[in-house]
Amino acid sequence: MAEFRVYNSMTQQKEVFKPNVPGEVSMYVCGVTAYDFSHIGHARAAVNFDVLFRYLTELGYKVTYVRNFTDVDDKIIHKANEIGEDPLSLSNRFCQEYLNDMGDLQCLTPTHQPRVSDHMEQIIDMIKQIINNDYAYVVDGDVFFAVEKFPNYGQLSGQKLEHIRAGERVSVDSRKRNPADFALWKSAKPGEPSWDSPWGLGRPGWHIECSAMSAHYLTFKFDIHGGGIDLIFPHHENEIAQSGAACQEGCVSYWLHNGHVTNNNEKMSKSLGNFFTIREITERYHPLSLRHFLLSAHYRTPLNYSVSQLEGASDAVYYIYNTLQECEDALSPFQDGAQKEGAEQNGRTVRITQEAEVLISKLKKEFETKMSDDLNSANILTGAFQDALRFINTSLKPLKKKHPKQQQLYKSLVETMKAVKKVLDILGLLSSLTYSEVVQQLKAKALKRAGLSEDDVLRTIADRTLARKNKDYAKSDQIRVEMEEKGIQIMDVGNESIWRPRVPKEPEQN
Repeated sequence: MAEFRVYNSMTQQKEVFKPNVPGEVSMYVCGVTAYDFSHIGHARAAVNFDVLFRYLTELGYKVTYVRNFTDVDDKIIHKANEIGEDPLSLSNRFCQEYLNDMGDLQCLTPTHQPRVSDHMEQIIDMIKQIINNDYAYVVDGDVFFAVEKFPNYGQLSGQKLEHIRAGERVSVDSRKRNPADFALWKSAKPGEPSWDSPWGLGRPGWHIECSAMSAHYLTFKFDIHGGGIDLIFPHHENEIAQSGAACQEGCVSYWLHNGHVTNNNEKMSKSLGNFFTIREITERYHPLSLRHFLLSAHYRTPLNYSVSQLEGASDAVYYIYNTLQECEDALSPFQDGAQKEGAEQNGRTVRITQEAEVLISKLKKEFETKMSDDLNSANILTGAFQDALRFINTSLKPLKKKHPKQQQLYKSLVETMKAVKKVLDILGLLSSLTYSEVVQQLKAKALKRAGLSEDDVLRTIADRTLARKNKDYAKSDQIRVEMEEKGIQIMDVGNESIWRPRVPKEPEQN
């Protein structure tokens, strides 16, 4: 098996992955600030690190995966005050909405999902340690980290201290010794949630939570820290400083960052108002289609959102699940008796065909090569994967005919299906529902996008059938084209016409 290599943002190069403890992996990923529905930029981070979690598990590692919730934050307090809701109640509500979205997107549940509000003791203890080590100072109940005391500040982002200015979100506080110093603890203000501390009532700054919670669940020395590329500075840079100030032996072995989702090549974000929530997308497209789209580019590169790409992802998922359903239906009559997998023919165990053997070997090798190269999911469902699906589709008709190699073909299809499903499972694209149920869900979403009901489509098919019977082929073609423009493909199979979703056809120009 190829060595697993990951791109380490700290060293800016690919490195062979070697965990601190053989056979075990410790991984911390920055989660969401829970004050609204999450957008597809959040979904991209969740899906990509879910694939990493799945792949490491597939490689045989015991993975401790921690993904936090920020449930105490300026944005949460501002939103709560706007709508007259308790901040912790608001954040709890949107934590649950995020978990619902993660379930829809088939992201596995992390080992731990800590919330800031549940870890004040750990946060306060770490701040005390940082102060004791002379890396922070107290001013009027606020605690600031002194960046000049930390000689390696800027090592992850490449920022030089003399060039760093206070973040855009925060106006410069004249009480700071350096404009780049950042808050570890904020003194209480009217109308804000607060907790008791040695410095008086208050709440944590944004950055300290991840240092404290990662240390609590994984110790100060762990394998992987992940998050969006926008977190490199200041968030992850400040985490490194805090953790190093609290424990000099602490370090993260590999820093992994996913690229932005862009809209018209501009970063998608709530502050810019150019975002789509996960919920908005999954109202119109199957969650598997969104997941497929999010995996269509390498996790470190920008991914530009477009309806056409989502349509393409939906079409690809439909083709996969329709193929799996038709293969399962074709194999079901052979599940019993002499046709069972591994059955003997003339006293010999039935082997798969050479064509299937080559296809399966190629699929496994191609998948392993791409995944071991820094989780290169771009185009991973093309090439050998598509060859395997084509083999399944072209083998179904011969399977139904009785011939001497029927058992061999049956076993070849079983083994090819296994290999295809393995790939889908590691990518998180294998649903727990039946193939038929997923196909029906995909068709229902296509109808919703087209603004049609199933009855509407069946009536249209009947109209087209009548036009063909009357040899009015111009009308028949017009009906077909109009439906294609709505994302519905009418197909003639034998003596009947059926329909399936398709990428909407561009209207013909007159």
